[in-house]
Amino acid sequence: MDTPETRYARSGDASIAYQVVGDGPIDLVLVLGFATHLELQWEMPPFARFFERISSFSRLILFDKRGTGLSDPVAEAPTLEQRIDDVRAVMEAAGSERAAFFGISEGGPMSVLFAAAHPDRVTALVLHGAMGRTTEAPDYPWASPAEALRESAAEFLAPYWGRESEGIIELFAPSLAGDPNAVALTARMERSAASPGMVQKIFEMFLDIDVRAVLPTIHVPTLVIHRRGDRVVNRRAGEELAAQIPGARYVELPGIDHLPWAGDAEAVLGEVEEFLTGARSVPEPDRVLATVMFTDIVGSTQRATELGDARWRELLGAHQASVGRELARFRGREVKTLGDGFLATFDGPARAIRCGHAIAEAARASGLEVRVGLHCGELELMGDDVGGIAVHIASRIGALAGGGEVLVSGTVKDLVAGSGIPFADRGTEQLKGIPDEWRLFAAGQPG
Repeated sequence: MDTPETRYARSGDASIAYQVVGDGPIDLVLVLGFATHLELQWEMPPFARFFERISSFSRLILFDKRGTGLSDPVAEAPTLEQRIDDVRAVMEAAGSERAAFFGISEGGPMSVLFAAAHPDRVTALVLHGAMGRTTEAPDYPWASPAEALRESAAEFLAPYWGRESEGIIELFAPSLAGDPNAVALTARMERSAASPGMVQKIFEMFLDIDVRAVLPTIHVPTLVIHRRGDRVVNRRAGEELAAQIPGARYVELPGIDHLPWAGDAEAVLGEVEEFLTGARSVPEPDRVLATVMFTDIVGSTQRATELGDARWRELLGAHQASVGRELARFRGREVKTLGDGFLATFDGPARAIRCGHAIAEAARASGLEVRVGLHCGELELMGDDVGGIAVHIASRIGALAGGGEVLVSGTVKDLVAGSGIPFADRGTEQLKGIPDEWRLFAAGQPG
């Protein structure tokens, strides 16, 4: 889907950027948390798929809060009341009389206040990873004290904002942390969504949130969704939220991602669609069992510095051509390049192992050390790209491989029994963002 047209709604003295996507039977206002950027979000595949899925059963209304993204900058973080006025202005500009609200994270309390203040404009309320109060109180023990949150923000948020590191994404969307493309796009969106100073002001405003007093006044159908292992907002905050809203339904899903488009997004969207429309039209993704390969040059930054830009580009170009030849020889499919590495798939794990060794040997002849990670599992085919947990597992395994090593999951080892390929046990590892422990093996050269 192309990036939708961005328009502006006037709210007092501010212009609020918004988009309308889809033509479903219900209007749905999506209230995202923290800082957003309407147009850059569409460049991130998890975001785009999430928005497209919602727009398949609704007329989706998206917007950037004032002070963030494409909306007008402001000197101070806006209050929740100002943001509610902004939502009303967006609805009027979009021609929406009544809509369902889908509030995510910090967008949850904002959606709650809107539903309480304007019950005639809200048909239903969906809250994901949301909370009634941000900080700890005597009657609210499952949040952290304000000072502890400030310390955490100083350690885990401020130093990483807008930087291409796994710091923030590992906290909010750990299942995406091993994807270099997702890390880079997230950093770019952060830089464009809000400056570090505005982020700090928004965070301070966030610490003041407490909408518990209005929860009993909500009288629209409400669904509260929370992931069991959410690292940002404790699931008990979701349980309490649902308990205080009359007739609310609470659904707890497995997972550790705070953001709903990371991890098993379809589980979230299926619940939302069924709640709002009465049925799930679960899309049937194209799935295939395949072996996933990740390659990476060890110490590439240091080598580039030693060789200089011109010589490094020449060497990297030769390496990439060599990888392409080996993939073709062993019937691998190149999915995409990732910096100086590759993501590829194979229809046979033994061929993937042999190809991995061939790539490592060719690289060594050029003075490079390449590590290779392999895992076999079910993939979701998304055009020319692939997705699914198997991709994340292979990425994590590749990051643990040594120079010249082809490191594989126990699944791959079991599937090539009888092939003559020797294996050295590398023990078990807890892969970042992946449940359970995984036994890993270094695959040797076939006999």
